[in-house]
Amino acid sequence: MQYILEWEDELSAREERHLLDVDFIEQHTTGFEAFRDQARGTSWEAIEAESGLTREALKDAARVYAEARATIGIYGMGVTQHVHGSQTIGMLVNLMLLRGNIGKDGAGISPVRGHSNVQGQRTVGISEKPKLVPYDYLKRLYDFDPPPDQGMNTVEACENIIDRKVKGFISLGGNFLRAVPEREQMEAAWPDMQLTVQIATKLNRSHLINGKVAYLLPCLGRSEEDVQESGPQSVSMEDSLSHIYGSVGKRTPASEHLRSELAIVAGIAKETLPPNPNVPWDRWVGDYSVVRDQIEKTYPGKFDQFNERMFQPGGFYRGNPARDRIWHTESGKAEFSCPDQLTAFGVEEKPGRYRLITMRSNDQFNTTIYGYSDRMRGIEGTRDVLLISPEEMDAAGLKEGQVVSLVSDADDGVHRQLDGLTVTPFDLPRGCIGAYYPEANPLMPLWYHDQLSRTPAAKAVPVRILA
Repeated sequence: MQYILEWEDELSAREERHLLDVDFIEQHTTGFEAFRDQARGTSWEAIEAESGLTREALKDAARVYAEARATIGIYGMGVTQHVHGSQTIGMLVNLMLLRGNIGKDGAGISPVRGHSNVQGQRTVGISEKPKLVPYDYLKRLYDFDPPPDQGMNTVEACENIIDRKVKGFISLGGNFLRAVPEREQMEAAWPDMQLTVQIATKLNRSHLINGKVAYLLPCLGRSEEDVQESGPQSVSMEDSLSHIYGSVGKRTPASEHLRSELAIVAGIAKETLPPNPNVPWDRWVGDYSVVRDQIEKTYPGKFDQFNERMFQPGGFYRGNPARDRIWHTESGKAEFSCPDQLTAFGVEEKPGRYRLITMRSNDQFNTTIYGYSDRMRGIEGTRDVLLISPEEMDAAGLKEGQVVSLVSDADDGVHRQLDGLTVTPFDLPRGCIGAYYPEANPLMPLWYHDQLSRTPAAKAVPVRILA
């Protein structure tokens, strides 16, 4: 962006043309001047040092962006899982706004999600934030008072489990204990809960550690045929681009005794809660289309003709106001943001302190490891590796194949250590090293999370190498 702004200044001075979309900026945005002034006050030397890229490399990228008719900004967990990841996303939005790349064909912001429910659950009101839930509709449709209290995100749930304040935990899939920071503290505290319930399609490590009363409830997977009272059922999913479409399981279930997630949750609710004529649990289990009808009623205008449209080619587009240049902000416009620092690192630099990047392999889905062949990085047969640049190896006196440990360097008085990692040369920026997720999670402090979203920061984890 520094070069884009410099280039704009040059063109404007010669009165040739604008590189920026000045009409879009004037009509649809606010905060541009403050952002521009902050960028102008940032030196190229600081940008190069923090990015790990040369000025010319950054200028080359800027030229590609400036010459494109439209640009899509795609980001994933490598951006979000930093202590200041939200500010990085804000800067990506700034970049898109400079040339009007939000709200026009072939342009916009596109986060890469792990799977459909990461997006879809928020769409239908599963949230720890009451302000995101259609409280009034739920109260009127189902004749009950939804809890108005703030819930817990992942970090807060872990904090309260460690402090023995959480008494029960029900998990719809997932491998929570393997995925979160502070694994040792979490595994020590988990058995003190009164009740733990795991509803899952596959066995994982979290099922080996249980509360005082524990249930492991196997359920149907999405690929398996789900037959209820009204016949074969279908489920709906939402992708990263806000398209919703249907899915029908075809495989024979692993057991005739398996129940669907919906049947298990509705069954627990029916046996636990007092009867409510507005909440027909059995009918919802018997016909999933009725549930989708309820979603349509709960979110008027967003899911019109849900059942009718979910199997049309490509599904149906749920809608995104920014696509139509409608800005749901306090100012009513798209807002340029100004980061309060240049780095996404959560602690200060120190000699011998490295930024650990936790990574996934190509044969991995979340915490599920399908094999030991990482074709993206050329690593075969093991995941117990420490990736490090040859320059850093020389500086640290390390040799390829040497077995080392990583220790936490978070300066918080907690000893965290991961042993048995084989030094493996890899093309990484100076000061950065890499190891696999979730194996390296024990090195992640719970307090080390994004300052806005509170997403655990699995990138740039402060560590030292113990040889």
